[in-house]
Order: sequence, then structure tokens, then C-alpha cells
Amino acid sequence: MNSARKPLQKLILSALLFLVVLPGTLFAQSDPYEAVRNKAHTLATNIVENLGAFSIQYALMSGGEIIVSDTLANSQTVPPFPLDGQTFYGIGSTSKMFTTTAIMLLVDQGKIELDEAVTNYLPDFVMEDQRYKDITVRMLLNHSSGLLGSYLVNLATYHDNATFSRELFFKEMASRPLKADPGAFSVYCNDGFTLLELIVEQISNLSFSEFIRTYITKPLALHNTKTPQDMFDLSNLAKTYRLGKATPPERLNSIGTGGIYATAEDICRFGDIFMASPSLPEARTFLSDQSKKALRNKEYLRGLWPKQEASIFGYGLGWDSVDLHPFKEYGIQALVKGGDTNLYHGSLIVLPDHNLTFAALTSGGSSVLNLLMGQELLLSTLLANGTIDAIPPPYVLEASKRSQAPQEQRSYAGLYANTTMVVRIVIENNGKLIATCLTDEQTPPQEYYHTESGSFVDEAGKNHLTFVEDGQGKLYVHMVRIIEVPDLGTNVLTSYEFEKVTLPTPSVHTQEAWEARSGAWYYAVNEGPSSQSYHLMLSTRFLLSTNEELPGFVGTLRIIDEQTAFNEVQLPVLAGRDNALCRIVQKYGKEYLDIGGSLFISERDMEALDTRRYSILATPAGGYARWFITDSRHAGKTMQVVLPESGAFAVYDGQECIHYSTVDGNISVVLPQEGKVVFIGKAAGDLFTVILT
Repeated sequence: MNSARKPLQKLILSALLFLVVLPGTLFAQSDPYEAVRNKAHTLATNIVENLGAFSIQYALMSGGEIIVSDTLANSQTVPPFPLDGQTFYGIGSTSKMFTTTAIMLLVDQGKIELDEAVTNYLPDFVMEDQRYKDITVRMLLNHSSGLLGSYLVNLATYHDNATFSRELFFKEMASRPLKADPGAFSVYCNDGFTLLELIVEQISNLSFSEFIRTYITKPLALHNTKTPQDMFDLSNLAKTYRLGKATPPERLNSIGTGGIYATAEDICRFGDIFMASPSLPEARTFLSDQSKKALRNKEYLRGLWPKQEASIFGYGLGWDSVDLHPFKEYGIQALVKGGDTNLYHGSLIVLPDHNLTFAALTSGGSSVLNLLMGQELLLSTLLANGTIDAIPPPYVLEASKRSQAPQEQRSYAGLYANTTMVVRIVIENNGKLIATCLTDEQTPPQEYYHTESGSFVDEAGKNHLTFVEDGQGKLYVHMVRIIEVPDLGTNVLTSYEFEKVTLPTPSVHTQEAWEARSGAWYYAVNEGPSSQSYHLMLSTRFLLSTNEELPGFVGTLRIIDEQTAFNEVQLPVLAGRDNALCRIVQKYGKEYLDIGGSLFISERDMEALDTRRYSILATPAGGYARWFITDSRHAGKTMQVVLPESGAFAVYDGQECIHYSTVDGNISVVLPQEGKVVFIGKAAGDLFTVILT
């Protein structure tokens, strides 16, 4: 080649390269959300590959336009299956925002008033505790009703799309007390939204599913949002897994509490109705300005609430938080609602003044993971569009030097409880605080150290504990916890974690009655053949246990009399949710444990499974499931079962469910030693033929 031509060729080549590269460069510069999309993919990959989710679907909408959207599956544990933006997921308690919206639509129509008594709309709703008459619609929406918590009987099923029994729900409510005065404080409560669902049906004369279709999904063109009562192709549901196996489709029969299915893009479009100025035409006049303003109100401040600088909880009407950290640090209001079922998890975040919405739905995983992903992407979007100048560093708890604990602090030592544990707190002179769980020996003691700031801090500096007196004789443990997930995000939970309690003094006879039951496992009997409860040992049994260090308690429950124990703690936020009322009842000549309408039978009342080659058994009176024990005589034998119509059976070893016919099919199973077998019918007298070989 002529050397004189080389400079010209280089110039031409450079020009060509410029022409090739320049359009891409210009496109990247004109697409401010490319970095957001890349970050979304990275975070989503972390969730499905490292944090327990089998698949994730997510979307981010800005000004009515979906700017980020994708669906990913775990590359190792999930076999290939169709998965795209049209795949449905259960959204869990994010469904509560559909219930909330239904109520607000009726408010806008003048058919409901938020501060009217629930009894004005549901005359069949009665309770043993007469304070129930003071419960208002608002209190159901902001979780301050004082209801105990969650009616779970046959709530989560496989296949079965039957709605919950209104009659049984009202019957259970009629026998329950309240845990607090209505309006005293907000603590998460599912039963309030079951009542709201019933109010919608009562006022509209439509089923809840019909109301959702007629007044929400159809007007908003949410074509991929369904309830268990809707007709749609179940193969479009994202696959769910338990114990390493795919499960049948999950159904939740309390739809307004957590039973809706949707796609992430549909949830984003639904979120547009909460905007100050909605972008989508169908959302602009959907709710009145008055209702949208009410939905953004800080309802949690109406009652007892821990002092907080930052937290992921701060209840509004339906919302888990109406001032989510870290957005509030910029003066940006963020509304969030999460949802978790046994198998699906979801999160919705709305920035109403900035027309931004994020939704993430997963099979497996956790709604908290979805929330952390959403907050990071929304912050990146706010940065990309110039709303904020920088993304804030993670929240850090103030460090302070260790010091001795003053006498006033040491006087706070004693017993503390929430609805899941009772702990003994000891405070040493040198400032060391030790919290020992007395109701679960598997929980290790927690250690904190007194600091000059007056708080107790753990070794990692991620948890700060202080004591707060309410002025009326109650003492609370105020906890600030850093929620940190590596390579995903960080947030904060502020709560009253425990309430100080005193030991009750039941009679000797009463104490002995509960001690006689101590150490026995009780197994569920009034769940149906499609119930998810039978699929996990943890879900199907309950342990009664007394402790010499906790006289007057059985587990976390205060002993009331020989047949009754009750968790009486009154804590806002989360630690006081689902107070258990436990009753011992006699039915059909046997003793049962009744917890919130769920019935359990003691393993001490179970018979050994018949060892003959052929045997026939029937479900007992009441249609309850029938449990049997397996031992060395059964170990290694193969069992086949001829089931009645719609019947089921399950087999357990000492640790877990090894076969559930509703999930695994009616196939033969090898029996374990020291296990359990349960036969579940639809009605009393259903016959099961058992063949052992």
C-alpha cells in the first residue's frame, strides 16, 4: 500500500468509526433510564440467584409510561417454564389496596362514611367484647380496630377457589374479645380487611370479585388482574415451590385480605390512581381529591406509636407506610404496601407527587426484598430525572461510647413479651444487657451494651434499644433496627418490640392442668383436603409448653383458667399482631385445642395406624381430619390409600411432610418410623381404604 495514502485512510476510518459509534452514544445520552434498567436487572438477579426467590417480575412506571419491566427466573433450581410480563403472581396483602380502593369508591358515592361504626354496615357482626360497637371503618383501614388479628381456617389452599365461610367467620368473631380499645393504636390486622370485604359486598349487593371487576379492573383496563373467582388460565400463574417440588396453584379464600393475582405492570397502572395528578386518562377522575388526600394521611399518629426518625412502617389507610424512609429525608412522600403469602410475595411503592410507581412480585423470596429493590430503583430514577442531586447513604445509628448503666436503667430489668416470645432482660452494673428468650430455647441470647447516649447497642451497632414509659404504668422496649441486605439495600424498622409483663398467679389446680398438657404437640383437624397447612409440619402443629421460669404462662400465653390462655400484650406496629386466644374444648369425647377457630388434637389422643394389610377408616363426627401414629411396626411398609371423593392424606416423618396427596398425587408412599399420617375428608363418615404391603 502507498504510504502517502495511509493518513487519509486513517482519517476516513476514524470518520466511519465516529459515524458508527455516535448514534449509539447519542441514544445512550437520550435515554436517562438505561442505568436504572441495568441496576434493576442486577438487583433482580441477586434476588433470584442468592436470596431465595424462584422468579421475579418487576416494573417501574413514570408519568404513565412503563420505563422498566422484566421477568427473571432462578437459573439453578427452577426448570424452564413460560415466564414473561403476562405471567400472573399472587400479590398477597397488596390486595388490601384493592379493598381500600373499593371502600373509598363507596365513600365517594356517599354510601360509606369512614368514621361510622362497622355495625351500621354489617348488622351480623357482633362480638363478646362490647367495645366492638366502637369500631369504625377507618379503624379497619388503619389497623387500629383492636381485633385480635387473623382468622386463618382454610385460608390458604391449593386448587380450591371456594370463598371463606361468612357464617363461620362471624361465629368466631362473636366469641372473641378485643385486645385493646378501638382506636388505641395501629397494629397489623388481617381480620379488619376481611370485614371491609364483607362491607363492600353488603353495600354493593355484589360479590367482592364482581365489585373488583366492575368498578376497578375493567374501568382501569387491568386485564391481567384477577381474583380466585375469576375464570382465567391457571397455567399463566408463576410456578411456586415447597420442599423442592412444584406446588399446585395457590388460592387464598379471603380475597380482600390477600387473594388477588396480577402482573407487575398492572399493579403499576393501578398505582396511578393514587397520584396527585394521574397520567393515565382512566385514572384521572377515578378517586376524588378528598379520598386521595385521606389515603395519604399519617393515620398511625392517631394512637400510641413509637417515636421514630425513620422506618418502613407508618400506617395510612390501607398503606403499610405513608412516609417511607429514605424518601421522607428529601421531603418526598412515598406510599408502600407489601404482601406475603406462603408462596408469593409482592411490593408496591407509589410516589404520588412525582408520578412514579414501582411493583415487584416474586415466587419465593420476601416482600422486604422487593421493597428494598424498589426503593433503590426509585431513588436512581429520581436522580436520573434531576429531582434529587444524590442518593443518600444508608441510615446509620449514631455511635456512642459504652458506659455503666445508671440505677434507673437497671430498674427496667424483668420479663418482657410480644406475641411471639417472652424474654428475661438482665442489666448488669457494667451496662451489659442480656435478653434471654424463655419460650424458645433455640433462640440465642441477645447482648447489648449501655452507651453514653442512654441507649443500649448491640455489638454490630445495627440495633438500638431504649426503654419508654407511657405515663400510665406501661413500659416498652423501643427498638430501632437496621435492615440490611448485601448488594440490595438498607432500611430501618422502628417499633415497640416488647411490653413489660408480670407473672400471673393462677391457682395450683389451674397451673397443674396446663402443666399436664405441656410437651404435647397438637395437630390441625379442621382444615380441608386442599389446605396448604398439611404441606408443612410447621404449619400443621402447635406445641403447648410450660416453663418453671414462667409460672402462669403456657408458651407466650397468660393462663386465665384451666381451659383458657391469652396473649394480652398491647403493642403497635408489628410485634403485637395476631394475639392468640387459646381455649381447651371437649368434642366427641376428646380434648381439642382451639386457637382462633383453628382446632388441634393432642398427639396423646392419637391411635397407632392399623398394621393389617387392609383396613377401612372414616372421618369422625364434625368432619375433622383423623390422625394416626406410625412406629417400628410400620417402618418401611408401603401404604396405598383409596380416597373418597375430594379426600386427601399426608405422611410425616419426625421433621417434615414427606407426602401430601393434594400436591404429590394419590400414589403409594413408604411409611416412616415415629411419624404421623393424617386422612382428610370433606364430611363426617368419609371412608378411606388403607392397604399396607
